Amino acid sequence: MTSCLRAVCAAIITITLNGCTELAYYAQAAHGQLTLLNDAKPIERWLSDPSVKDDLKGKLQRVRAIRQFAAQALSLPDNGSYKSFARLDRPFVMWNVVATPELSLKPESWCFPVAGCVDYRGYYDQADAQAFARKLRDRGLDVRVSGVPAYSTLGWFNDPVLSTFIHYPEAELARLIFHELAHQVAYAGDDSQFNESFATAVEEFGLEHWLEMRGDGEVRSAYIEFQHRRADFLSLLEHYRQRLEALYQSERTAGDKRREKSALLAGMQSDYVALKASWGGYAGYDRWFGEPMSNAHFALISTYHDLVPAFRALLQEKQSLPAFYAAVRALARTDKVRRRLTLERYMAMAQRAHSDGMNQTAASQ
Repeated sequence: MTSCLRAVCAAIITITLNGCTELAYYAQAAHGQLTLLNDAKPIERWLSDPSVKDDLKGKLQRVRAIRQFAAQALSLPDNGSYKSFARLDRPFVMWNVVATPELSLKPESWCFPVAGCVDYRGYYDQADAQAFARKLRDRGLDVRVSGVPAYSTLGWFNDPVLSTFIHYPEAELARLIFHELAHQVAYAGDDSQFNESFATAVEEFGLEHWLEMRGDGEVRSAYIEFQHRRADFLSLLEHYRQRLEALYQSERTAGDKRREKSALLAGMQSDYVALKASWGGYAGYDRWFGEPMSNAHFALISTYHDLVPAFRALLQEKQSLPAFYAAVRALARTDKVRRRLTLERYMAMAQRAHSDGMNQTAASQ
């Protein structure tokens, strides 16, 4: 996930213009980032340390291979990112606060120098995140606080590998690294959906080729199972997101909307219990339900996934990753309206290709 930390250096200069509240926020961001960089040591140092357990060494060696593949096969930045490792004393590197109005799925946004506007606000301390969330709830907003295992500083710093994700299964580890490195390729300061959907497209494409190169049946099988569960989960969320969107856009009274909203959120939780049972009790998505359900749970779903088909269509048209990256960087420099119109055109291309593929499959059966 991208981070407003790209703004840290510029923010320190302009900080006095923003008042005491913003001063405290930027101070914790700067302190958290600098502490993280200070704790990181080159992977080679960890590998040569006899006190480091073999399991961690094996994971770090796999990261080196993934990192080399990212640079050589995916044309992702070959810099100092993910070539060091930091062991943290917490389960997540930071916590993001997402908020929406009570009867809307549109997320609040926060704007920062250099980094632009994003649909979340990050804190290195969970208590700070929860305190900010309480203030937003006092304003009547729906709020969710979620732990973040990794983020990108967009190339301003050399992002380290972290203990918060090093023990992920291999495919998920590769997927995360490809995603975060993609944020260093192109970034639009006013468009979280553009940034995250692009990174997700790169992550998916990169992982497909990583698994092909690895040729490890066990790793591939584990990831296919993960993909199926993720597809089921996203389908569940999309079903209820559409129902909530239709509800909020209807002419019903605010009171009726609140009652129906509660019923829909309760229904989704029940459906998730059934879905989890169909997975044999897999609990990997339980954390998503860790806080009381609200609109804020849905706010970023479209951010990460809705535009992915458009980017895949653009990649197919350009036929090479360098050409694709150049086109995406050019899009990032255009205004948001023109950028979205272009992506809608590629989305239509993707939908036509999908429809044609479905028709060909039906005809062959």
